[in-house]
Amino acid sequence: MITVTEATANAGALKRLSDEGVSIWLDDLSRRRIESGDLAGLVAAGNVVGVTTNPSIFQAAIGSGAGYEEQLADLAVRGVTVDEAVRMMTTADVRAAADVLRPVYDATGGRDGRVSIEVDPRLAHDTAATVAEARQLAWLVDRPNVMIKIPATKAGLPAITEVIGAGISVNVTLIFSLERYREVMDAYLAGLEKAQAAGYDLAAIHSVASFFVSRVDSEIDKRLTLLGTDEARALKGRAALANARLAYEAYEQVFAGPRWQALGGARANRQRPLWASTGVKDPAYKDTLYVDELVAPGTVNTMPEATLNAVADHGDVQGDTVTGGYAQARADLAAVERLGISYDEVVRQLEDEGVAKFEVAWQDLLDAVTKSLTSKGVDAE
Repeated sequence: MITVTEATANAGALKRLSDEGVSIWLDDLSRRRIESGDLAGLVAAGNVVGVTTNPSIFQAAIGSGAGYEEQLADLAVRGVTVDEAVRMMTTADVRAAADVLRPVYDATGGRDGRVSIEVDPRLAHDTAATVAEARQLAWLVDRPNVMIKIPATKAGLPAITEVIGAGISVNVTLIFSLERYREVMDAYLAGLEKAQAAGYDLAAIHSVASFFVSRVDSEIDKRLTLLGTDEARALKGRAALANARLAYEAYEQVFAGPRWQALGGARANRQRPLWASTGVKDPAYKDTLYVDELVAPGTVNTMPEATLNAVADHGDVQGDTVTGGYAQARADLAAVERLGISYDEVVRQLEDEGVAKFEVAWQDLLDAVTKSLTSKGVDAE
């Protein structure tokens, strides 16, 4: 776990990142991190201004049992179902983290100080259930700085519109393709228009679009390696950055258009791009690659603990590394396509795998909590 001393001793790169307009969020949460004061220390040091969670993070935290024993015992005595137990524990952690981050939320007018919690991943292909779950989560956490995470599946797109239209802030997750990203921005704008018609204050609604990075390189690099040519090897490690940079270009275009101008005039907030999956998977690459090379104003970079520590220690933040690279980004993705690697096939596969991985993590969490409740003499259903 990060210590305040470690996080601040070499905070130059983190401060430069913030100065460039990048909000640093921590992609991790556990009760131990909250109760130890670690999260509060990171926030007080000014390095971390938000927190993201996902089913895998909760599976690791709650599955270990550390810090959850007393609540598990109480839930067992009450005879709750395993699904209720999991939601009681996860929302309690998010509520506590939101309280830690509330000063940041207040100081930034709601831009940062956010804590995200995801809808049940088993609902990813059910629009109505996703909307209902999002409303329930917002009610359970009951903090203005919560963001409800909704996956960018086809069924998730109309859910995004409905939830934003209800005045609830949303973190759209599992975005891999440029086409789907444009659909996400369209769903957000439609949600703002719906909220405006319903009389909501648009200034109070915020959203981020979580564009996944490292998994794109993992899949395309694997295919380039199989090709084995010099040209293929030269393209390794370039597709993910190219994809993200072109996503930022799309963001600039959409949020300069006439549809946005009308909403912006009503005090609406842009849906910021959030770089997710920024931990490097290939040890041959610099461990701060997806931070150093994705610096652009108005973005969020959510980092796992190891990446945050690496950036603090030896990150190389040299200003904007995105907006000048659109032509090269297009050339890199075109070169990959010329080698017979289908961009559309890759991003479709990654979306399917992303949803499936979170479903597995959620089931593992349910199984672990079921075991804990049963061991305390309760038959969890």
